[in-house]
Amino acid sequence: MHHNALVFVVMLALLPAANLEAHPPTSAAQPASGTISKTDRETAVGILDAISKAIQDLYYDPKMNGVDWKAVQARARTKIAQSNSMNEALTQIAVAVSALNDSHTVFEPPARPYRLDFGFEYQLIWNRCFVMHVRPGSDAEAQELKRGAEILTINGLAPNRQNFHSIEYLTYTLDPKPEMHLEARYRSGEKQDLRIKAKLTMSPDLAYRPGSGVWYDVIRSSENERHRMRTQLVHFGDVGILKFPWFFYNVEHFYELSGKLRKDKALIVDLRGNPGGAVETLEYFIGMLFDHDVKVCDKVQRKKTSPEVAKSEHRIYFPGKVIVLVDSESASAAEIFARVMQLEKRAKVIGDHTSGSVMEATDFYYASSGVDYGAEVTIANLIMTDGKSIEHIGVSPDEVLLPKLVDLESGSDPVMAQAAQELGVTISPEYTGKLFPYEWPKD
Repeated sequence: MHHNALVFVVMLALLPAANLEAHPPTSAAQPASGTISKTDRETAVGILDAISKAIQDLYYDPKMNGVDWKAVQARARTKIAQSNSMNEALTQIAVAVSALNDSHTVFEPPARPYRLDFGFEYQLIWNRCFVMHVRPGSDAEAQELKRGAEILTINGLAPNRQNFHSIEYLTYTLDPKPEMHLEARYRSGEKQDLRIKAKLTMSPDLAYRPGSGVWYDVIRSSENERHRMRTQLVHFGDVGILKFPWFFYNVEHFYELSGKLRKDKALIVDLRGNPGGAVETLEYFIGMLFDHDVKVCDKVQRKKTSPEVAKSEHRIYFPGKVIVLVDSESASAAEIFARVMQLEKRAKVIGDHTSGSVMEATDFYYASSGVDYGAEVTIANLIMTDGKSIEHIGVSPDEVLLPKLVDLESGSDPVMAQAAQELGVTISPEYTGKLFPYEWPKD
């Protein structure tokens, strides 16, 4: 992401050092000898030095959140010297970066030549973790994992608000393994102890060239992702329901959207699962919903503080009533949007407590001698107009409304149904649950 983006981090946010130190990567990633070569150890130290310098140069707070950064570096060097595998050495770099306790400052280790798909999606609801979708044809389906199951442990760790993103970071990025040990429990009280095998897909060669098959694979993958993350709009009388999956749309998109909303008197904006995105998109959307300029926040950088203002877009202004839906996966720009709507008393926010991953970041990458790595680094803290940051805090909905276990099992959506009811539209939770069917990423 460029410096003008509120970087969304799904798998790479909130990485408390204690969690990684208590549960370092083990066995499957280690070589049979249990040793690491001198060359690999030197490579790990080189990565640590490069990442540490970039963070020290770029991080928004010159006091490094009160962290003794030199001591953190020295400790990481010692740990790398004691590591038994490259994964352990890379983990020490991740632990060092996590000492800042910043959702948008995250180490990105050398890319794996593959990606893992365990065939199910899970999510926090309040402080418990549940299976939301199971992919047809997956090993998860073959082992009879079902939607609505509560996940008690993932590879021995009990997921909660404090460690959820750390678990995802370990599982998919830092220490990926082809099998996941899952303990689950159903509404009936039945428990499952599963070892789910991932589908492994080789990633395109990072050194692809235009005209090659890999080049077109990359383009096709990007197009598929854009299709999955498209906005979707349905109407019930004069009420529009907008599924808004991320904040990566240009101003032309909002001009087109405003034409579709012209006859509506109210709008439900569904930001559930929205990981955030670009500042420009955030400002366009806010500008579309106000007839005057709105201060979004103060951007506190290393050397200056400046206001972030959304300019009113009079030609596409939507004056109707607005309800915003959020959940635990609503992050970054999605959280800022929801909080602005609250503070300006422009919309009611309904749903679950949001992620609390709200900073502005830049990213950088190194690629040399066949090793690519990088980091995302926070370059600004964002202070809302009430004088508070929502980093690690999130947005508290005006109306907390969560699906029940029976809703998770059936795929019903009582949150959307309630929002529609408050706007005078009666739709059953069963029907709203089918409005925007989940689409799996294509292979």
